[in-house]
Amino acid sequence: MIKLPKLDVPTYELNLISNGQSVRYRPFLVKEQKLFLMSAETDDTKELVTTIRNVLKNCLLDELDVDSLPSFDLEYLFMNLRARSVEEVVNLKYKCNNNIKDEEENEKKCNHVLEFDVNILEIEPTIHENHIDKIQITDKVGVRLKYPTFEMFEKYDKMSENEAMLKVLIDCIDYIYDDQQLYYAKDTPKKELEDFVDSLQQKDLEKFKDFFNTMPEIKKDLEFNCPKCEHKETITVKGMQNFFV
Repeated sequence: MIKLPKLDVPTYELNLISNGQSVRYRPFLVKEQKLFLMSAETDDTKELVTTIRNVLKNCLLDELDVDSLPSFDLEYLFMNLRARSVEEVVNLKYKCNNNIKDEEENEKKCNHVLEFDVNILEIEPTIHENHIDKIQITDKVGVRLKYPTFEMFEKYDKMSENEAMLKVLIDCIDYIYDDQQLYYAKDTPKKELEDFVDSLQQKDLEKFKDFFNTMPEIKKDLEFNCPKCEHKETITVKGMQNFFV
């Protein structure tokens, strides 16, 4: 029996944001595209992220622990994978929310729908210059943090924002240090870590919030003038859902 020819698949390379590591990947194929379509039908964010992780595992050509990737690395990888697999330009729609008055002087939303074409490969990670991963609490005691993964966010998805933030903070502790030694979180009972975080003052907690607020981001600011109401606005496009297949 004569076998059908095999198709050559191109390979691409990308440097991770967190550590600069170079990783090679191939575009996703029809069999993986089907997984995305099935996820899209469920409208379940958790299932979507799981599908993205599984497809990345299939498409990466280098050894990489996808599940432990910082959330922004995962987003960056997926967006580039999507651009190479489908097309670089994504058409996005935005509804103008400016308040206008009708003929009877009643306020209402403009609701005019604007369309944008965004080239995914032109979106560069936003790196905040004042971002630090070591938080000094006292003259002697400090904490080094690692970046959160999507798995962490999923785990605490049903909690309140403040409660989830504390849980993610505990999971993100790499080690605690003083003038004597390092105390690695992986070697410390979870209860001790929880007690440590509970003992923080509010001013200390704000320092940790700054770490999360200044993490690298995958986003793009778009300026528009609404042709209907002439409202000028800048919107920020971020998150994998905006660039889903």
